[in-house]
Amino acid sequence: MLTSHGRYPCAPFKSRPDFQWPDGKRLAVYLAVNVEHFSYGEPGGIDLDRPTLPWSQRSWLWRDYGNRVGGWKLLDLFEELQLPVGVIVNTANYSHNPELLEAHRQRKDEIIAHGRSNAERQLDMTEADERTMIAEVTQSLAQYTGQRPAGWLSPYLTPSLVTSDLLAEAGYTYVLDWGICDEQPFWVQTRTTPILAVPYPIELNDQPTIVNRCATAAQYADMLVDQFDEMQRRAATETLVYAISIHTFIMGQPFRLTHLRRALTHILAHRETLWVTRPGAIARHYRALPPDQQLTVA
Repeated sequence: MLTSHGRYPCAPFKSRPDFQWPDGKRLAVYLAVNVEHFSYGEPGGIDLDRPTLPWSQRSWLWRDYGNRVGGWKLLDLFEELQLPVGVIVNTANYSHNPELLEAHRQRKDEIIAHGRSNAERQLDMTEADERTMIAEVTQSLAQYTGQRPAGWLSPYLTPSLVTSDLLAEAGYTYVLDWGICDEQPFWVQTRTTPILAVPYPIELNDQPTIVNRCATAAQYADMLVDQFDEMQRRAATETLVYAISIHTFIMGQPFRLTHLRRALTHILAHRETLWVTRPGAIARHYRALPPDQQLTVA
């Protein structure tokens, strides 16, 4: 028999309980922007067109463009479109470029924990070291934002086998790591209390799409539009989460930003039929639903 994680059952989409988002909406839309920072002189993260081994200054500077320029241009776009976002944050950014994160806080964007740096993989940590890292990140974000983070995405999407357990024990209410496999939230069992998985995109994530699969900015924008149009059609009878994930150093580039604007403008032209929100609000709404409208835990 194959090894199983034992954390949730496979739930065929057509056999699930029905539910709705606020005001009877069927399609929730959120955009997550990743704000990341890496050690100078040490291997870690990705490069634009090759593995980042050995370390190179050019790859570090390419990513730092997002902190110096790209993130601010994205902020302008979010303001232009009146779009709330979730900000997936390495806490190292609070010592490197705190002004960008403060601008997001002033907008009341949601700050989502993303470890200390994407140069660290939880998969490589001992349980004790991972617990210490999660506590450090939680404390730092609470200090800088004035409230504890509710959600977590593991750096470079590499959680360990006990990450969900440690997050539940640390008081997190939702996690994005598991959400790649679904278009609705679902409960994930831990060794204490269940934690909610909120959908998170890997196909509509600019990093694997543009950097790894070499899609152009125009192709990526077309993917965003096509995904939205199909999900909006399905949302006549199904309740769904449409999620986009971008990085400041990728979509913050001017030649890509113009295509992102095109895609988001297309989506938000339907704002009256959508719940345009943040991941934490999705988690809170789902958690508050009657039990018979939620997927059961394994």
